[in-house]
Amino acid sequence: MKRLLTGLQPTGVITLGNYIGAIKQMVEYQDDYDSYLFVADLHSLTVLNDDNNIKDSTRDLIALYLACGVDPKKNTIFIQSENEYHTNLSWILECHTYFGELSRMHQFKEKSKKSDNFSAGLFTYPVLMAADILLYDADLIPVGIDQKQHVEIARDIAIRFNKKYGDTFNVPDCLISESGTKIMDLVTPDKKMSKSAENKKGVIFLLDSEKDIRKKIMSATTDSEMVIKYDKDNKPGISNLINIYAALKNMSIKEVEELFKDSNYGNFKKCVADVVVEELTKIQNKYNEIINSDIIDKILDENIDKVRSIAKEKYDLVKKRISIGR
Repeated sequence: MKRLLTGLQPTGVITLGNYIGAIKQMVEYQDDYDSYLFVADLHSLTVLNDDNNIKDSTRDLIALYLACGVDPKKNTIFIQSENEYHTNLSWILECHTYFGELSRMHQFKEKSKKSDNFSAGLFTYPVLMAADILLYDADLIPVGIDQKQHVEIARDIAIRFNKKYGDTFNVPDCLISESGTKIMDLVTPDKKMSKSAENKKGVIFLLDSEKDIRKKIMSATTDSEMVIKYDKDNKPGISNLINIYAALKNMSIKEVEELFKDSNYGNFKKCVADVVVEELTKIQNKYNEIINSDIIDKILDENIDKVRSIAKEKYDLVKKRISIGR
């Protein structure tokens, strides 16, 4: 069985778009792969805020993923910072990575524009990401198209190291899902729903109250045609709501169009809100049960020795290859 590895930033905040577009696919993957899922808390240090509470955000994130259907029996779940071999390997890989490679990373160029005082960690974190991947001989890394470059640099580093020192690392591939539905912002439906959006009225978070969920959906941007038809270019707002309804009811676009062919926008929005509230209420109930129990600590305690053992074996092999230590 191929090994799949996913790293999650510990924001503790997940949107409906994340759930429909990524997490539902992750739940499907767990039946087909040897799945490793870790919280990349060290990566969150690249941009520090005064209100950062990484420890609580990490627990919230794990609880939400479990509530969404990620099965701890089918996934090896752990926290990056609890396994010191990630940073140990990262330094060695940094010494085998070129400055020019890192300076060409799209996300670095984008984020570094916001301030002249960016950290060295923001520049080198793709190497830590490569260490995350290469420690476990991962075969597949599920990523969005915007993260593909990070897997590509991990591949380049692995190939370069193997060529110089002999077969050491498995060379990973991207797993870019074509089935995940992209959910757009409710206010500006030409933009993807994002937790970082300035106007939160267009974003549904998994822990939003029923009142907020209904208000956001009933206020969603539509058009004046009053026809419930999927047309992403001319009717982006209605098309987005159709996508949400179809994804949560496991229906096709055509089935949704047929079901609501005689409805007005107000009635359709109410039905979409009902479906979203029903789905998120189930998730929130599970989340509250998990976050108020000791299940997260039990899962992490069970897995840390396993991942440390795997990582140590790889790190010791790397040290042997480059001839350091005793």
